Amino acid sequence: MTHPGDTDTALRSVLSDVLGLNAARAAALQADSGLFGALPELDSMAVAGLLTELEDRFGIVIDDDEIDGDMIGTYGELLAFVRGKRGEA
Repeated sequence: MTHPGDTDTALRSVLSDVLGLNAARAAALQADSGLFGALPELDSMAVAGLLTELEDRFGIVIDDDEIDGDMIGTYGELLAFVRGKRGEA
């Protein structure tokens, strides 16, 4: 099983790559940092790309009924979702 810290680091990398965030900005994300609606880079068009990249990088499948505003509302919510999908929660 992957160490939970690895998921955090990998998720920051995904957000950096998909949204074009610089490393310092990605590293500064806290659990309560807003994502959807707070980061201009994460608009409705970018969500599809983000979800696809999460599936590819983490080897998970995200069903349509799992996608909602709570899942990507904050960095902590997204991290908890990915960890849950990977069986880390």
